[in-house]
Amino acid sequence: MKSNKNLLDAVPFAIAIALSAGFLLCGYEFIRSPSSSIYLEVYGKEKLPYAMLGGSIFTIIFLYGYGWLITFIGARRTLLVTSLFSFLVIAGCYLTVQSGIKISAWILYSFREAYIVVIIEQYWSLINSVLREDQAKKFNGPITGVGSLGAIAGGFAVGYLASKIHTEGLILLASASLLPSALFSEIAYRLGGEPAPSVEEKGKKSLAIKLFRDSSYLRRIALLIFLTQIVSTVLDIRFSGLVQDAFPIKDERTAFFGTFYARLNLTAGVLQFIVAPILLSFVRFRYIHPAIPIIHLISATVLLVKPSLFTGGLAYLVFKAFDYSIFRAGKEIFYMPLSFDSRYRAKEVIDAFGYRASKGISAGLTSLATAISNFFGYVLLYAVYPITAMVSAVLWFVTVTTVVRQHDKMINQSEQLK
Repeated sequence: MKSNKNLLDAVPFAIAIALSAGFLLCGYEFIRSPSSSIYLEVYGKEKLPYAMLGGSIFTIIFLYGYGWLITFIGARRTLLVTSLFSFLVIAGCYLTVQSGIKISAWILYSFREAYIVVIIEQYWSLINSVLREDQAKKFNGPITGVGSLGAIAGGFAVGYLASKIHTEGLILLASASLLPSALFSEIAYRLGGEPAPSVEEKGKKSLAIKLFRDSSYLRRIALLIFLTQIVSTVLDIRFSGLVQDAFPIKDERTAFFGTFYARLNLTAGVLQFIVAPILLSFVRFRYIHPAIPIIHLISATVLLVKPSLFTGGLAYLVFKAFDYSIFRAGKEIFYMPLSFDSRYRAKEVIDAFGYRASKGISAGLTSLATAISNFFGYVLLYAVYPITAMVSAVLWFVTVTTVVRQHDKMINQSEQLK
């Protein structure tokens, strides 16, 4: 259901979905830093991979429900239900954390990993269904930019409020943010229209796993996401460990996380509003996407050679800033030539489950490698993380080059049929 309207006619829809993303990502900052800080307080940095594995489990459960909901109540109501469900779960986690129930720290961290990707990918499924590719090249950057403005506000608010209402109080703000985000996503659906499956696609209750057997394109996108999240996971674990060593007091650690993520999102915002629209409009995909893993290869190498809180934070900030901006805006265009099932079902498998499953798997493997490395001393123990990031970045470069070629081929074939 691509829009036949001109660029200006698509503006109200873009504003509505951008505001929804802004509230959602602002709220995510209110849960991201506190959940990390609380988990580190209860379990320690050594058990952080278990929380990431928990995120994979929660995402699988979430996606199973999503697959049924989208079949029986449609895409619009599914987004509303998953948003309100997340509101209730996070509010419940606040109560259990306040009660001192230890496992609630694991549940809070794991659920935060699941809800954000399932909801945000539904936003992008809608965007990819409503906007044409030429419109997306103009709007995708600013849409992610407004999301980053919300995240920036949330991050600085965490840094300011952590010592005043304490870490646990921030969780309630995360829950409350889901209400305006649900409202604006509903408005976006009314402005853009609700995409519908084809006759052949109607009634399917699965997440269209069969599509992966039939499409090497989808399989390669899935592999691409797996590799990007290996880089993300190992840099995240290394950075979190460095932060715990530098800030042993919980509220101080939460405040540092909040300020760090605000700066991260500020960097991403510049890339989203200014750099991404220019690059996507004037530079070919074949040059943009392969350049990103090269940048991460360099930052991981610096972390390996000179490990510190600064280099660890820099490597993680660079990854996330690009992931939220240029990579995200460019990646979504990969889905635009595809069917409803590919955009709404296969995409959720790749970008929600794929993100979190690969994060959990890579966290588990890294944890195993770390345990083995303990026998060989401190240097090898912490070298595992940047080395893993470097190898994954090289494989990422090879994979994304192939995906770009397939995308360009699909677009050329589509234009020839017109």
